[in-house]
Amino acid sequence: MKVLKFGGTSVGSPERMKNLLDIIDASERQVVVLSAVSGTTNSLVEIGQAYLVGDKTKAASLISALKAKYEIFIKDLFAKPEFLEQGKEVIDYHFSLLSSIANDLFTPVEEKIILAQGELLSTTLYHVYLKEIGVPSVLLPALDFMKTDEDNEPVVDYITSHLIPLLEKSPDNNLFITQGYICRNAFGEIDNLRRGGSDYTASLIGAGIRSEEVQIWTDIDGMHNNDPRIVQGTKPIAQLSFDEAAELAYFGAKILHPQSVFPAQKYKIPVRLLNTMDPQAKGTLITNDSEKNQIKSIAAKDGITAVKINSSRMLLAYGFLRRVFEVFERYKTSIDMITTSEVAVSLTIDDTTHLAEILGELKAFGDVEVDADHTIICVVGDFAADKHGFGSRVLEALKHLPLRMISYGGSNHNLSVLVKTEDKVEALRSLHSRLF
Repeated sequence: MKVLKFGGTSVGSPERMKNLLDIIDASERQVVVLSAVSGTTNSLVEIGQAYLVGDKTKAASLISALKAKYEIFIKDLFAKPEFLEQGKEVIDYHFSLLSSIANDLFTPVEEKIILAQGELLSTTLYHVYLKEIGVPSVLLPALDFMKTDEDNEPVVDYITSHLIPLLEKSPDNNLFITQGYICRNAFGEIDNLRRGGSDYTASLIGAGIRSEEVQIWTDIDGMHNNDPRIVQGTKPIAQLSFDEAAELAYFGAKILHPQSVFPAQKYKIPVRLLNTMDPQAKGTLITNDSEKNQIKSIAAKDGITAVKINSSRMLLAYGFLRRVFEVFERYKTSIDMITTSEVAVSLTIDDTTHLAEILGELKAFGDVEVDADHTIICVVGDFAADKHGFGSRVLEALKHLPLRMISYGGSNHNLSVLVKTEDKVEALRSLHSRLF
């Protein structure tokens, strides 16, 4: 059985939703994971924010505007009056639920309920559409099998034990439609896998049922060797290892959710990145195998803040770095890059929510410097210790730009540099010209 995930742009219009059957093979057993219709989650976030500040009038206006878009959507999706009526009942139910939240005390629980409505709408409407055209399908609520633990980590064994029986209940059906992104947490409340989590859902389902392949369908033909929005002449990468794909996703390649490769990697399930707009394109295949002696791709991660701690007490001091890292751990702030010298340590973070508190504690160790508005440029390929020449090619391409930090050797697949965000475009283009 294969798992196929379609992103928001792939279901972003009635025409695109109808065209999914050009890709989905109704003669094969498949789990189809759908995101919310493009733009819906952003609107739901706005509705939640309005409720959060107590502006129920604005929330009602936003709900009304989004419902109007769906009323137009279903008129183009359904051809037969009885199925148009079913579609109307679907949107009436979900938008009534959104409106009813105005009567409740607004908490994070209600916020998560709001955010879940996008995927519930898209999957239910698609299920009704398949009924209209006579294609059998089963609608599987992700809330029945997708669960996270106390640390907000998905529980693959739970997915296996709850999803497989649901699939076995319908042995004569080939298509199973379910929601990406949404789940239940350890308390049984509606929750989610964070933005971009539909990729994660697909990978988790693939791991849970040990599928033969996970396909991620988006609006671009695979992962490219640079950012096509900035650099001309980029090309899709035919094959990546799981480690290479994870590095690229984490450091800015938007086509893939950073965590989504790990469940598939653990259970050795191939992941294929494909283009809904060009189904014949080969896309990118992600497996355990890696093509050697190659630089694969370049990615960039914006919004980076560099923190440097200078301290003479660091020299030969046992446990100094541990105490520094514990500060970031207390504030649940992850570190991207790190470099050290005898008396200083530099590191980067992308979440500045608790920066003031972190800096307050770090000053106990020594002088602290902060540089905002930086970008990590990540070059991914075969950087194993026995290779030579690749590192010099990367630095040669950037010799005309000031580099704030360089990270090399922490991974066999990654060389990263930190530059000012104002130098990002030049860095990407220069690297592309030199490396490809």
